[in-house]
Amino acid sequence: MNIGAFSALTGLTPHTLRYYEQLGLLKVARAANGHRHYSVREQEWMTFIARLKATGMPLKQILHYAQLRAQGEETHQARQALLEAHAQRLRERLNEQQCHLAALEAKIAHYQGG
Repeated sequence: MNIGAFSALTGLTPHTLRYYEQLGLLKVARAANGHRHYSVREQEWMTFIARLKATGMPLKQILHYAQLRAQGEETHQARQALLEAHAQRLRERLNEQQCHLAALEAKIAHYQGG
C-alpha cells in the first residue's frame, strides 16, 4: 500500500512515517517508480511502536530496540530485557496512577456526602 493508505491505516501522518524512516525506525520497500510500498509487516511494526510510545517509552529507547531487532535473533535477550524493564516502569506508573485515582475518588465521595 502507498503512504496515504498506510497513514490512514496506522493513524500516523505521512510526515511522521517519513521521519521514522529517516531515523531508521522504519524500513520501507520502494516500487520501481521510487514510491514507498508498505506491507502488513510494517503495519504490525508501527502498531508495536505506537504501543511503546503510548506506554511512555522514549523514542531513544524505541530506536535502540529497533537497532537490536535489526541485528537479528542474537539480540533476543537484550530486547527481552529492554521490554521487561519498560514493563516494570509501566507497572510502577500504573500503580502511582491508581493511587491518584483513589485519592480523587475519595475527594469526590466527600463532596457527594457533604
